[in-house]
Amino acid sequence: MDMATIQTTNPPSSKLTSPWLVLAMLLLVSIVNFADRFLLTGLIGPIKAEFGLGDGMIGLLMGPAFVVLYVVAGIPLARLADRWSRKMIIAIGCVTWSLATIATGMAQDEVSLAIARAAVGIGEASFAAPAYSLLAAYFKPERRGLAFGLLGIATYVGQIIGQAGGPAIAEMHDWRVAFYLLGTIGIFVGVLMAVVVRDPVRVVSETAPAVTIPMLSLIKVLSRNASFVLMMLAFGLGALSGIAFGYWGPELFTRNYGLEPVVAKTAFAVNFGIAGLLGMLCFGAVSDRFAKRDMAWPVRLSALALGTATLVILAVTWSNSFALAKWLAIPAGLLGGGWSVGIYATLQYILPDRFRATATALFLAITTLLSYFLGPWVTGLLSQAFGDGTDSLKLALTVVIPIGFIASVIAMIASRRIEKDRALLEQQQ
Repeated sequence: MDMATIQTTNPPSSKLTSPWLVLAMLLLVSIVNFADRFLLTGLIGPIKAEFGLGDGMIGLLMGPAFVVLYVVAGIPLARLADRWSRKMIIAIGCVTWSLATIATGMAQDEVSLAIARAAVGIGEASFAAPAYSLLAAYFKPERRGLAFGLLGIATYVGQIIGQAGGPAIAEMHDWRVAFYLLGTIGIFVGVLMAVVVRDPVRVVSETAPAVTIPMLSLIKVLSRNASFVLMMLAFGLGALSGIAFGYWGPELFTRNYGLEPVVAKTAFAVNFGIAGLLGMLCFGAVSDRFAKRDMAWPVRLSALALGTATLVILAVTWSNSFALAKWLAIPAGLLGGGWSVGIYATLQYILPDRFRATATALFLAITTLLSYFLGPWVTGLLSQAFGDGTDSLKLALTVVIPIGFIASVIAMIASRRIEKDRALLEQQQ
């Protein structure tokens, strides 16, 4: 066997895109990605009315219908990203999910709606693992917290576009028009990604195997790595809590405060979205500062922020005052918006480049099943079981949200083994 490592360094003659331009393009693609996910949550009312659906079916569309193929496609696409052009995988995926977004607007019943959402999942599976791997190739470890934090603001920009923009378009035209418009924009962004970004060439050096580690061997290696497993559980359970609230929160505001859907959902999206965006940026900068002392610190900060954010969003859920809920959105967004950055940055730190995208995809497969699959669906099922109304949604969220406390404890435990487990992964053949 040829004992050499595949690394993302480039020959002196090769011209790379500016790291900040790469980040900007990935941010643009990611905004489209999350705007599509949140668009459905902003249009629950008209979609339920047109197709006669209950909260359980809406939860199914927001969760399993999207997630199953997202997870199934994510690992082979990430495997491909460890060998082929990451930017082309992202670009092709963006065009694919954008076409599926347009198809969502063309749905005629719940079956065609579910098929369209499943197709969106296939396309979006092409983004996360290749994107974080690409950023890791362009940014040094001590700068990745900021880079990942900047990329993470796409979640909140996408939330504002989907949950505030979608209902506004639906009120002026029709809910279907929102899907047509977003899908068209996404196709353009995907093509732009393919044209603008240059993928670093992986150059062979003499420290570890150039041959990609077999999948089953990689799974065995990762499953025995305590830091990887604990961060995966912490991220998945923390995201389950946050996604359940983020997806059902706009509908909770509408039911809880007796406001017009556009007013309530815009208020939720803007207040939580802007606070989350700022939290993501601040957490990235703080994470980088602490990472210079010890790369375990980003995970510790994630644990503290996640635990506090969970407490605050529980308070929002049971707030009877619209004004108080909007004020609580500030600390909830600041803390809840940033905690994922610390785990992402530390994950990329411990993973060797030669299987970083594939390992990230495995990480995302499990965390996505826990969060996007179970979070919205279980909340919808519980709400329907509790009566399919205002109080039922509160009760459902009260059951699901506290899972964030468990995730916070797990993340703190993970922070104790970072350097040791990184060394173990570097030694893998």
